[in-house]
Amino acid sequence: MLQLENVSLSVDDGKEILKHIDLTIEGGKFVVITGPNGGGKSTLAKTIAGILSPAEGTIRFHGEDITGRSITERANLGIGFAFQQPVRFKGITVRDMIRLAAGGELPESQLCTYLCDVGLCAKDYIDRELNASLSGGEIKRIEIAMSLARKSKLTIFDEPEAGIDLWSFNNLIEVFLKLRREIQGSSILIISHQERILEIADEIVVLADGKITAQGPRDQILPHLLKGESCSFCPNQEGFCHE
Repeated sequence: MLQLENVSLSVDDGKEILKHIDLTIEGGKFVVITGPNGGGKSTLAKTIAGILSPAEGTIRFHGEDITGRSITERANLGIGFAFQQPVRFKGITVRDMIRLAAGGELPESQLCTYLCDVGLCAKDYIDRELNASLSGGEIKRIEIAMSLARKSKLTIFDEPEAGIDLWSFNNLIEVFLKLRREIQGSSILIISHQERILEIADEIVVLADGKITAQGPRDQILPHLLKGESCSFCPNQEGFCHE
């Protein structure tokens, strides 16, 4: 379980990006954080992962205070983070990255299973380099395969739909549905404003102007987000939730 208590974060000029965030994510939940652009969604994700440090407040993971822990220490505790734009590595193969994520050697059959789980043919990808020859959708699915191999207790995806084509996006939805079915006590946190991702969430959190303006079950929150061009949860009722 993840708990944020009174978490705030400011940039160098003193502007508050996160404002006294209180948030609890239970184990085994598929949670989507949504909200208008510039509302602080990616900043919140990076703060949870340890990439950014809050100015005040406390972050606990399974009861342990991790506020001062580094991204590496948090990863070792079971928090995984998938970047909006995954890193590419010349000379490093898909096989290498999945084994690195798993923390050691894996049998060939297990490597293939992770790739098959994200809709990739193992024999076509396992020895390919993570370089510019791979599309955005392929890179995103390989990163999800790495998340499966890592077996994180909490996996954070920052706008996984960014920069990929419609076909790849449709396949990502299928992958997330599979993850949701097989979650088995682990939690998934996705930063997104895509309606199709919101539709498969257990819970939705609305973040606007650095503050949580709504949080609850999908069936309770989503209808308000899809009413039209305005959103009752946002400052000045600005629309943002679907394209």
